Amino acid sequence: MMKKYVLNLRVVSVERLGSRYALLKLTADEKLPEMVPGQFAEIKVEGSPSTFLRRPISIHYVDKQLNEVWFLVAMVGEGTSLMGSLRRCSFLNCVIPLGNGFTMPSSPSSKILLVGGGVGVAPLLFMGQRLLDMGCRPTFLLGARNASDLVETDLFASLGRLFLTTEDGSAGERGFVTQHSILSAERFDRICTCGPKPMMMAVARYASAQKIDCEVSLENMMACGLGACLCCVEKTKEGNVCVCKEGPVLNINQLLWPI
Repeated sequence: MMKKYVLNLRVVSVERLGSRYALLKLTADEKLPEMVPGQFAEIKVEGSPSTFLRRPISIHYVDKQLNEVWFLVAMVGEGTSLMGSLRRCSFLNCVIPLGNGFTMPSSPSSKILLVGGGVGVAPLLFMGQRLLDMGCRPTFLLGARNASDLVETDLFASLGRLFLTTEDGSAGERGFVTQHSILSAERFDRICTCGPKPMMMAVARYASAQKIDCEVSLENMMACGLGACLCCVEKTKEGNVCVCKEGPVLNINQLLWPI
């Protein structure tokens, strides 16, 4: 189990991406702890009288050279909107790293498909970089409602092959990620996915039907990040588990989803 830290991380920059997202780049005076793709942080939001609990945010990317950790935040409430309005050199108190990450392939020749929807694309950038570092060029399949909801496509494309879907057809193929032609054209050894639960369930059904190993990053409500509050419990074949501690990444074979 990786050691957890409570750190006051300094804001290097906050970049608005479209109308809904903010990219936060944070650093520390000391070397950042080791992190793996799929883990997350519990972030304290200051200055919000309605935000009592820390917010669980996926680790989006780690730049070891610059000693930076990135978070992609969907500004959907007061707490996350305040994160998106932070100024340079302000601080965020973070408990990091939390949870378990995606399984890395044993061979660089493995064909890995990374499927994301909405802000669920966040942990896939870090995963893509780690795969590329080991010589495994991943394939990204990212979906959104429309072209304006797609973010950082240039960064994803720099790490591997990139395929897109939008519900209105304004970018990539029209439809949902599970309808993209790449799924019928190619065979993959493993799938890692994160996004809205209906999307992940659809990906899990595809993977199960094709007998492809598949891991999902669950987005259950997580208040403590340590398995103490029990608000993120997920029923599995082995019994109830705390997603924040046993996950957030779980193999679909563990889940009781109707797939």
